[in-house]
Amino acid sequence: MNSNEYFPSVKDIIEAKYILKDIIYNTPLQKNNILSEKYKCNIFLKREDLQIVRSYKIRGAYNKIKSISNDDLQNGIVCASAGNHAQGVAYSCNKLKIYGTIYMPITTPKQKIDRVKMFGKQYIKIILTGDTFDECNYKAFKSCKKKKFIHPFDDKKIIEGQGTVGLEILQQMKDKVDYIFLPVGGGGLASGVGSYFYHISPYTKIIGVEPKGAPSMSFSFIENKVIELKNIDRFIDGASVKKVGLLNFNICKKVLFDIKPLHEGKVCTTILDLYNLEAIVAEPAGALSISALDIYYDKIINKNVVCILSGGNNDIIRTEEIRKRSLIYKGLKHYFIVRFPQRAGALKEFVSTILGPNDDITYFQYSKKTSKEEGPAVIGIELSDKENFSGMIKKMKQYNIHYQYINDNPDLFDILI
Repeated sequence: MNSNEYFPSVKDIIEAKYILKDIIYNTPLQKNNILSEKYKCNIFLKREDLQIVRSYKIRGAYNKIKSISNDDLQNGIVCASAGNHAQGVAYSCNKLKIYGTIYMPITTPKQKIDRVKMFGKQYIKIILTGDTFDECNYKAFKSCKKKKFIHPFDDKKIIEGQGTVGLEILQQMKDKVDYIFLPVGGGGLASGVGSYFYHISPYTKIIGVEPKGAPSMSFSFIENKVIELKNIDRFIDGASVKKVGLLNFNICKKVLFDIKPLHEGKVCTTILDLYNLEAIVAEPAGALSISALDIYYDKIINKNVVCILSGGNNDIIRTEEIRKRSLIYKGLKHYFIVRFPQRAGALKEFVSTILGPNDDITYFQYSKKTSKEEGPAVIGIELSDKENFSGMIKKMKQYNIHYQYINDNPDLFDILI
């Protein structure tokens, strides 16, 4: 059977569920009253952030490893992961007493690396390499030799394991499911859950949500073939890949009703709302599904909607970056390079004449003066209301203040974030 012909059966996913029965949690499907009231429908969260490794990835990882013969496992296994797949593999190695080498991008949050070590203990070795998952994955695959490679998404047993999330949802829901929103990275979860609903609940519309900075599935759909993006934004690390899986692409073409790339700042706003209103700690990829609800506002009214909260491995040291991205997305935080006259009181005049009474300078970095008359400074301004922005720009022009707006300049802006 080639990749174009493969499509998971109900039997495949039920068998995966049986293999996983003593390993995973049947994570709760919880109705969320705040979101339900906001969107005038019944919204349920499938809490995979409460899974034993705080994400659904254990399902596919364990199912895949258990499908390999003991003889083939003697030399150990290899995988590549930005974090969650690595934790699933590490936990499986410890549980099955087999040895694994786990390749992780250098950019992986320390919290995820520490948790991989905690789950795998003496059974795993971590190698940090490459800036992206794709670079890391290539090096991991090339290193395999006699070891078995455990792909994070482009594998039949991985897909069938992830499909058990869909099986549980239909077991837990008392009424029909009209919509499912789920994150898309490489496509493992979408193809697994989508396949099960395709067989059992074909009227359910599956909406995939991916990062705007890494829209690899969207671009592949447009081209009708798997394509590799040249550059991606790695912020939503659990769903940022340059290239989706071939198996996953062919299945997703069949099972996804729609796919929506979302701005990273919008996802950050969802992360903060979940924590502040619900005390839910969601990682960026985990918050993708909920972030797309407003796009479907008119369509989901009075419907039964499930959002898969896919993971909760969020490093607390990222909180300030998440907050900044949220404020920028909402139009409340702006960065400029301003050339101040080199004289006493120039900054004071700027604050008193340009800023509103409730606006604030939250970042200021003066550089060496480049002339006798002017010297540049990088300024971060937080507004009390996004509507103040146009008035602030008007005043800067009125007072002949020389500035460069850098929110939309990635080379300068990334340094500040």
